[in-house]
Amino acid sequence: MLFPVFLLSLAALAAPVDYGSQVAPLLRAKCYGCHGAAQQLSGLRLDQKQAAFQGGYSGPSIIAGKAGESSLIARVIGIKGLIAMPPGSKELPPEEIAILKAWIDEGAVWPEPAAAAVVQQRRKSAHWAFQPIARHSGSVDAFVHARLAKEKIQPAAEADPLTLLRRVHLDLTGLPPTPEEIRAFLADRRPHAYEAVVDRLLSSPHFGERWARPWLDRARYADSDGYEKDWVRPYAWRYRQWVIDALNQDMAFGRFTVEQLAGDLLPGATAAQRVPTGFLRMTLTNREGGVDNNQFKFENTVDRVNTMGATWLGLTVGCTQCHDHKFDPISQRDYYQLFAFFDHVEESDIDAPMPGEMAPYLAKKDEYTAKREALLKEYKVAEQQTVWEKEMLRAGEKPGERTDWDLAWDCLLKLTESGDGEKIMRIPPGRRTPRERDVLVDHFIRNYHFAVGPKAYAETRFKELDEKLKKLKEEYPQLTQAMTVAQEQSPKPSYLRVRGDYRSPGIEVQPQAPSVLPALNASNPTRLDLARWIVARENPLTSRVTVNWIWSELFGRGIVRSLDDFGTRADKPSHPELLDYLAAQFMDNGWSMKKLIREVVVSSTYRQSSKARPELLERDPDNSLLGRQQRLRLPAELVRDAALTAGGLISLDVGGRSIRPPQPDGVMELGYGNRWGNAWPVSKGSDQYRRGLYIHFQRSTPYPMLVNFDAPKANVAQCRRDRSNTPLQALNLLNDPVFQEAAAGLAKQATAASDDFNARLEHAFLLALNRPPSSTEKLKFESWFAKQKESDAWAALASVLLNLDEFLTRE
Repeated sequence: MLFPVFLLSLAALAAPVDYGSQVAPLLRAKCYGCHGAAQQLSGLRLDQKQAAFQGGYSGPSIIAGKAGESSLIARVIGIKGLIAMPPGSKELPPEEIAILKAWIDEGAVWPEPAAAAVVQQRRKSAHWAFQPIARHSGSVDAFVHARLAKEKIQPAAEADPLTLLRRVHLDLTGLPPTPEEIRAFLADRRPHAYEAVVDRLLSSPHFGERWARPWLDRARYADSDGYEKDWVRPYAWRYRQWVIDALNQDMAFGRFTVEQLAGDLLPGATAAQRVPTGFLRMTLTNREGGVDNNQFKFENTVDRVNTMGATWLGLTVGCTQCHDHKFDPISQRDYYQLFAFFDHVEESDIDAPMPGEMAPYLAKKDEYTAKREALLKEYKVAEQQTVWEKEMLRAGEKPGERTDWDLAWDCLLKLTESGDGEKIMRIPPGRRTPRERDVLVDHFIRNYHFAVGPKAYAETRFKELDEKLKKLKEEYPQLTQAMTVAQEQSPKPSYLRVRGDYRSPGIEVQPQAPSVLPALNASNPTRLDLARWIVARENPLTSRVTVNWIWSELFGRGIVRSLDDFGTRADKPSHPELLDYLAAQFMDNGWSMKKLIREVVVSSTYRQSSKARPELLERDPDNSLLGRQQRLRLPAELVRDAALTAGGLISLDVGGRSIRPPQPDGVMELGYGNRWGNAWPVSKGSDQYRRGLYIHFQRSTPYPMLVNFDAPKANVAQCRRDRSNTPLQALNLLNDPVFQEAAAGLAKQATAASDDFNARLEHAFLLALNRPPSSTEKLKFESWFAKQKESDAWAALASVLLNLDEFLTRE
């Protein structure tokens, strides 16, 4: 496809005119105009001789000195069995072919490079999302009611107190109100009783848990690598912990952003500031033998760019990996300028102790180290490892010389915990950190057989040593680790990839913001500069995208329906002034998420009843005008949380490691990675009943209940969850041991409350549905109960309550 461009440009080049003043502009118009800036594809520039030859067009093959001997002219005319180029209707006219012949005969002089310099211009777009945020005075209700009045629609009445209480509890903490909280609210006659509940919930440690879950969807959080082996990531949870804590502390969203994208680049960055860069580590990791590591480094960088674009900018920048965006004013060059910010990220695991870990670790550290060193000495590890390292480095320098050592080298790149085996290997032994030393030693002991074969490996008794080292480590306190990133010390240039192929580098690119957005004004900008630019006031997208996401969590849909796409193909905002009002307020209030959420949930718009009204069904079936609240099926994790809460089983410990509750037999066997140690050891005691947020998420074999209720696969950023209604969900609620146990727990609490049937029923309703039963419901359940003969009739009744649509729904 480039050859026609080449010919058209050379035809212009051959014209006998002053190159500096006339040909260069014409040349740029022809060359770059033919392919939407063909320069972006491979760096081919036909207005510069050196660039043309570097693009793969060697001088002798193009210009022989005489037109009659030129392979170029043979191509143009279509002689010697060649197809005339450009093909079809694009064929050059005779006068342009004559110009080419004359130019070659005269010496084929190219213009000087300086005369043809191409300067990237900032783009302009009339699209609303790229315009500065307008400041409007008003309130949530003022904007919504004005729109309703324009459509001659009355807002709905306020929801009844118990419905409103349950709604705000589920929206702010993800947990239903307890009977005690219900009674206290009903008894509070103060005019601002509801606002007091809101403030209490915003201060709850469970606020961070509730709002961490949709953010983790965007971060594509999981507890395993993905791909074939799908290895467990034992410390992925450390990033989740940071998110929960940051939200509970109401960390300013600007800082929340900067630390996740570039915490490692902050001056004097501490471990606490590096932990949030776990966001960039949530990419998938392919440890399959034989895969090209350069490819998957490229794929990981692509994922980081795409995730950043969707999460903060609300743009489908991933569409420009291979070509200019078909709809939005984003070029392929824009994409790879963003790519350049992440092109030099390297993965790094660090110590990130939790509170209370350091003292016991330090108290036992020397004793543990002494025992470990004694074991290594007993099995003569150091002597053998020295030889192994020498041969490994040789294998890395001379691939193909010895296939057994090639395999060992490949495993070094893939099987070390954070994939940094090669980096550690190249550090002189005396300069390795204790962690780096331990990582390499453990890898050597566990994987030496790849180099020397099973027989020689058996003679080392390293398998026995490996088990002893694991057991020793379990006996002594260890520090929690965190998956983080760091910047490469010696970065190489970054290049556009022709057609998105990692094997086809094109022009060199420098880090820069997309040309349709305000420029990132920094010399030699870094990832830290990018992070700060993302939350700069001049950036019209981030604040809009973020408040739209928060709004969608509280109303079931955003002011802009497409949460991850604010481009030209996105839905228009239903209330554009409201969106900009909230975006400006968000920034003016120090990027406080809690202040933003509070303003929304105390509004009368949020407090409306969700009951459908006939006059709205035809005029506003999607409720985009907000003439009422929206009924929402609870997210997967909250369905389980609500059942465990109703059953009196839930453990409300905040934070910590992932847990593995019971799941159906055979699930883990569906994943190939099970043979690599990804079994499902069921958590003990109260850990089984921790919130759904903490369930270990294995990418290849995710927890079935979460999948049934539309939890995302965690392979890419998910800005909005689907809400489906399937028979499998009903079967899950009826037959899953977790829900059966919850029903039994609910029955036990009900029967313990009183000997009276109606009192028991009221208590069960209060626990499950957070309201008393109606008189009709009492009669129906009393009639049904009288017909039951089995001893577990109350458990069956409790199961009915936990399977009601009302139980699964936030009204």
